[in-house]
Amino acid sequence: MNIVNILEEIEKVDGEIYERLNPRRAAMKDFFNMGKKITLAAMPLALGSVFKKAYGQTTPSQISDVLNFALTLEYLEYHFYNHAVVAAPGLIPAGAPLGAITTIRDHELAHVNLLKGALGAAARAPLAYSDFDFTGKGTFPDVYSNYLTFLKVATAFEDTGVRAYKGQATVLKGNAVLTTALQIHSVEARHASHLRQMLAANGATGLKPWISLGAGGASNDTGIAAVDPIYVRENTSMQAGINIVGINGNSAITAAIAAESFDEALTKAEVLAIASLFIK
Repeated sequence: MNIVNILEEIEKVDGEIYERLNPRRAAMKDFFNMGKKITLAAMPLALGSVFKKAYGQTTPSQISDVLNFALTLEYLEYHFYNHAVVAAPGLIPAGAPLGAITTIRDHELAHVNLLKGALGAAARAPLAYSDFDFTGKGTFPDVYSNYLTFLKVATAFEDTGVRAYKGQATVLKGNAVLTTALQIHSVEARHASHLRQMLAANGATGLKPWISLGAGGASNDTGIAAVDPIYVRENTSMQAGINIVGINGNSAITAAIAAESFDEALTKAEVLAIASLFIK
């Protein structure tokens, strides 16, 4: 199989292969020239070096750093839900609500164990319930005695988790663990949607299963000022440099619709600033 056939095969699974290699035109030219001079046996090594530059730009230490970052968030979520289920009797109504929170708790534990397994010896030291302050340093003093407060904090955690995983996807690009991270990301999004519906069913008027605009077009649609940092940039109507509002003359695409249709990422620094309120 020659280089043209190889590129054609890769294009079948990666339509952006030429875009990835385009910034390295000089390197590709050198590769073709080199191919005339080296043996067929050496071709895989030469080709591998080119694709390593295009696809393998993340170092093992960066991978461990991202996974430990995710593991910290999963510990936070697991202990938050677990304490509510086993140590705050009567907080969560019996039946469907308690079943939902218990299921979410179990999902978070599965995420913790998966990330620990993926990291192996590189995994951070385990975090216990006592390592966290789920009142947010007094911001939510009744989090384990007021069901509505509990749901609000839970929603804030899940919305943060969704945006946190998205923010690290580019770091994991080209690495097999990206698939695992995206699988967790999708489940966190489902948690967030379900919790938002539970909040709406308990008096949080106007809250949708997805993030929308807050009062006056604000990024935060929960009405809880203390969680403003979690929703920064969620009111944007610009995507890929294009204003989505009224696009192509479609008046149905309002600012709210434009904001709801796309979810924004949080940077690692932004997530750590949010989490620091709850980590001792």
